[in-house]
Amino acid sequence: MGKPTGFMEIPRETPTRRPIPERVNDWLEVYNPFPEEKLRAQGARCMDCGIPFCHQGCPLGNLIPDWNDLVYRNQWRAAIDRLHATNNFPEFTGTLCPAPCEASCVLGINNDPVTIKQVELSIIDRAWDEGWVVPQPPKVKTGKTVAVVGSGPAGLAAAQQLARAGHAVTVFERADRIGGLLRYGIPDFKMEKWRLDRRVEQMEAEGVAFRPGVNVGVDIAAEDLLSRFDAVCLCGGSTQARDLPIPGRELKGIHFAMEYLPLQNQRVAGDDVPDAVFISAEGKDVVIIGGGDTGADCLGTAHRQKCRSVHQFEIVPRPPDSRGPVNPWPQWSNIFRVSSAHEEGGVREYQINTKRFLGEDGRVTALETVHVELKTGENGRPQFVEVPGTEKVYKADLVLLAMGFVGPERKGLLEQLGVALDPMGNVKADADKRTSVEKVFTAGDMTRGQSLIVWAIAEGRHAAHAIDAYLMGHSDLPRPLEFGNHARPFV
Repeated sequence: MGKPTGFMEIPRETPTRRPIPERVNDWLEVYNPFPEEKLRAQGARCMDCGIPFCHQGCPLGNLIPDWNDLVYRNQWRAAIDRLHATNNFPEFTGTLCPAPCEASCVLGINNDPVTIKQVELSIIDRAWDEGWVVPQPPKVKTGKTVAVVGSGPAGLAAAQQLARAGHAVTVFERADRIGGLLRYGIPDFKMEKWRLDRRVEQMEAEGVAFRPGVNVGVDIAAEDLLSRFDAVCLCGGSTQARDLPIPGRELKGIHFAMEYLPLQNQRVAGDDVPDAVFISAEGKDVVIIGGGDTGADCLGTAHRQKCRSVHQFEIVPRPPDSRGPVNPWPQWSNIFRVSSAHEEGGVREYQINTKRFLGEDGRVTALETVHVELKTGENGRPQFVEVPGTEKVYKADLVLLAMGFVGPERKGLLEQLGVALDPMGNVKADADKRTSVEKVFTAGDMTRGQSLIVWAIAEGRHAAHAIDAYLMGHSDLPRPLEFGNHARPFV
């Protein structure tokens, strides 16, 4: 703790966002650079709190007080070593993670928490600029082979750890580029894809083989995968979108978010996406059903496509502006938040339930809605009750369904493997990420359900430890603290 009184003297400060009229006309990240002196001052706000609850909030067990202090002391090289000891991809979490660590910051009990996320991003950006992030190929090869199915954050983390342990790792991805949701689910205004590309290049230099455009279970049978590799790690994500099966669902102009977002990302990447298949909000009245991060991604994309109007529906009540009595520190703070996309415009509607889609000539033109209240039913469970007289019709030329995901796709790979599923339909795994099928492991949303990028990376690191131990009898790879870290950090 370099400055004992820093948390009392220095207010919380975060980077500013670029002006709205500027950023809605491009696909670049929305934040302005943050001056180093301000960043170091933010690191000085980290308290000598005795028990750093930020560790509890971070599934990776990031050594947050260590690198906060090192940044304040201007020891950037040591800071990136501490950061990489627990997190393979700080630039992914630094741009995309909602920062549960900040919600658990001890300073946040009665003050604004430390700007942990921005310090993290600044450390890794500085490390890349200084040339400190280099390939780390293994000194010894084990002769063991591992297939990783899925190239999202869980798959990439597992692959990098296993390759550094000396195994021959092949990552299979059914999309035409590596990255999973990082590539095609996250708009560039939240994370530009050069951040992803340079990590893929690093991993290739470390020996990881990438096979994009290969749909395992279709292009390669599951039994072939099992016969060719000593271990398999399933990291395919939770890709089944939650649908809204109400009258009018068959109308054209109603799309899942993950039908809409990837097409725009492809165009930003320079791909030729024909107008006949491209989904555009230009000049349209848009309704987004779902108030989470995916809905906000759709919102920011619709703004940049020059929609005429946009409403975002959420069925639950509006969160409070500050923590309520049933949401105490250090739990995740369920409060009202304004993302960059919300700041850019649109109307957020709460306690709205869509009853039916209306249309003409086979295309959606409007939605019929009703206001609902959350009450306790006769069975003691909460349920939504319609409020009479609150029916309303909203114009809509384009409807985007962003209501979350309900698990991995069962057909194809999972059916061929015959892995057991849990009651939620996710791939069932034991404490060491092993499935019911010999030498098949799993990590990320495919096994834990829809979750955060920081959990995906933690799961991937945990699975890598388990696979390494399975192949070699023991492992020096770390497991995140959440899973029990009984090994030294792999740096």
